[in-house]
Amino acid sequence: MKCSEKDSADSKESDLAGKKLDWSCSLIVASLVGAFGSSFLYGYNLSVVNAPAQYIKSFYNESWERRHGHPIDPDTLTLLWSVTVSIFAIGGLVGTLMVKLIGKVLGRKYTLLVNNGFAISAALLMACSLQAGVFEMLIMGRFIMGVDGGIALSALPMYLNEISPKEIRGSLGQVTAIFICIGVFTGQVLGLPELLGKESTWPYLFGVIAVPAFVQLVSLPFLPESPRYLLFEKHDQAGAEKAFQTFLGKEDVSREVEEVLTESRVQRNIQLVSVLELLRSPLVRWQVFTVVATMACYQLCGLNAIWFYTNSIFGKAGISPEKIPYITLSTGGIETLAAIFSGLVIERLGRRPLLMGGFGLMALFFGILTITLTLQDHAPWIPYLSIVSILAIIASFCSGPGGIPFILTGEFFQQSQRPAAFIIAGTVNWLSNFAVGLLFPFIQKSLGTYCFLVFAAICLTGAAYFYFVLPETKNRTQAEISQAFAKRNKAYPPENTDSAASDTKVTRRPEPDPASTLDNYVKNGVV
Repeated sequence: MKCSEKDSADSKESDLAGKKLDWSCSLIVASLVGAFGSSFLYGYNLSVVNAPAQYIKSFYNESWERRHGHPIDPDTLTLLWSVTVSIFAIGGLVGTLMVKLIGKVLGRKYTLLVNNGFAISAALLMACSLQAGVFEMLIMGRFIMGVDGGIALSALPMYLNEISPKEIRGSLGQVTAIFICIGVFTGQVLGLPELLGKESTWPYLFGVIAVPAFVQLVSLPFLPESPRYLLFEKHDQAGAEKAFQTFLGKEDVSREVEEVLTESRVQRNIQLVSVLELLRSPLVRWQVFTVVATMACYQLCGLNAIWFYTNSIFGKAGISPEKIPYITLSTGGIETLAAIFSGLVIERLGRRPLLMGGFGLMALFFGILTITLTLQDHAPWIPYLSIVSILAIIASFCSGPGGIPFILTGEFFQQSQRPAAFIIAGTVNWLSNFAVGLLFPFIQKSLGTYCFLVFAAICLTGAAYFYFVLPETKNRTQAEISQAFAKRNKAYPPENTDSAASDTKVTRRPEPDPASTLDNYVKNGVV
């Protein structure tokens, strides 16, 4: 009995020691440097065009008049401005489609490094456009930054997912969302008139983009490649062991290496899966549906539409136009704080409650916002309720739905399926982003303040879907997550692997046990 108690105590001490070593210095540096040069720039480019909008339109008009001898037509100016804003999403879609090819050749780390070339070249084009008098340079720079964002939002979550222990995988994955919010906030701050939001300095707002890219370019080479990539695709066990030791901050990484080798043996005849093969696979049908649903809700939930009303609501509340840019900073601050809160609690509460709760609260506050906007002229205090509703919607989004879709895409799929899964997720993300930018003005024109009821319905539908379909993935391996979806998919791994190109067929040992190989590994405690 005493011996048993001693073994139990030793086991607890070992678990505590393991938890203390989860957050190693290298793991923290990799996540911060990776996110600063990737998701930070995505967030920054979402907000940076807002402050200098009037100066950019004046630049377009002056350039046009200098070339053609007459001022630009208002409709043409509106079209050029719309292209400037929306071409970022088109570039993002192109970048997403490039990820699989670049990632297969270069790996996760070097994909992020090469991506900095897009960011630096885009920064130079946009920063020099005013001096050159060529507005096409600004539009082309926005497109290239979209390509950078598309690659970053696929490669970074993959990299963070593959270098982190499962116990902190969610918290580390939230770094992507946190830095998106910090990027949005930074764009708002630097766009203030006292800083770079002036007619003479607005090109420097775009030149700043080169700074995070350069920091990542000189820092990331000193960190290891993803150990899972090294083992699965490069078959470099010695390199993978060194990478695990660096990221986990301990010498004995035999358990982690064995886990990956076990999964590698299960998939030893499997090549990288194409998007078409993944879409056809019955074993991951509901995983694909869920990724598509989360990414669609991520963009279609109405957060982008909130920015359309922010300035007018603040004006109705009696805030002077000069002070509105400073009050708007509160939205960026709320975003950042809510994302940090989500990162702190995600490993305690789990992904599922944060997603359902976030979308459910957004639906509630969209309903309240619709009421307050409809009645805002009836009492002087009602616009202040609209401001509170806006801040609550932003906080609800960033506390869960703002970052978890990227985490789930990495958790649902095997190593061979992951690049194709991120292509699907990224395509849905950027197409939905483009659709909102294209359709929202028409929805707003037709429905007025009632347009937010459309977004409330989308949020409620998303919350209901996650309640009925999404299993909790906290602290679970990919094999365990696959088992959770197996009943709904009504498909199980077959007995034998007939084709190396098949994405769904899992190699099994010749055992009489009818359970799948992955299930056996889980039962035996290997995974």
